[in-house]
Amino acid sequence: MKALFVEDAYLSTAEALVTSVREDGGIMLDQTCFYATSGGQPGDTGFLERDNGERITIAGTLNGASKSEIIHLPAPDQPSPEIGEKLVLHIDWERRHKLMRMHTACHLLSVVCPYPITGASVSETDSRIDFDMTETIDKAEVTAKLMDLVNANHPIYTQWISEEDLDANPDLVKSKNVRPPRGQGRIRLVCIGENAAIDSQPCGGTHVTETTEVGEIHIGKIEKKGKENRRFRIRFGPTPD
Repeated sequence: MKALFVEDAYLSTAEALVTSVREDGGIMLDQTCFYATSGGQPGDTGFLERDNGERITIAGTLNGASKSEIIHLPAPDQPSPEIGEKLVLHIDWERRHKLMRMHTACHLLSVVCPYPITGASVSETDSRIDFDMTETIDKAEVTAKLMDLVNANHPIYTQWISEEDLDANPDLVKSKNVRPPRGQGRIRLVCIGENAAIDSQPCGGTHVTETTEVGEIHIGKIEKKGKENRRFRIRFGPTPD
């Protein structure tokens, strides 16, 4: 199965062949532009279009036994495709683009707050990152620094390194609890800034290609979650009055 979103996060439609249909109705394809839930980013929704124009609504996308298996989960009472059938895939682009912007915003927050990450969750409207930190920090100050990065219009791109390169540069991994998936010989990095001057970290998620595309964001809340844990909530739009 070829994960098309790995190389092109802006691919909102594609053609694919059905390779199998699971007992629970989950649909497997030879390739897909649908992102599967991983790394705090939810899987894509959308629909699969048959030759006769009939639609199969996809309510969620998950990984199977490994990252190389992507399962498209139909909504209730949807038609089931045939093995070998050709489908046209359509992701819910408006939702995906919000997730791309928000996931990128989370990376920017990890630059402004360079502490180990203990948890993260991305959504279309409100995302969070938990940091292993004890410092008190002002949310207005964090918001201002985030917007400085956004407005600087830094490029965002991906590159691949070997697992050996990652072993030699362990500081690339910001998550305290989650390690990048291994076993395929290479690791995908998401880089921000010319020559990754702003940031570089392993990530399999989808992101925009320049920081201005994130748009206006702000820190809605900073919560104390234990003695050494702070939860930052990122929201779209200006800081409310």
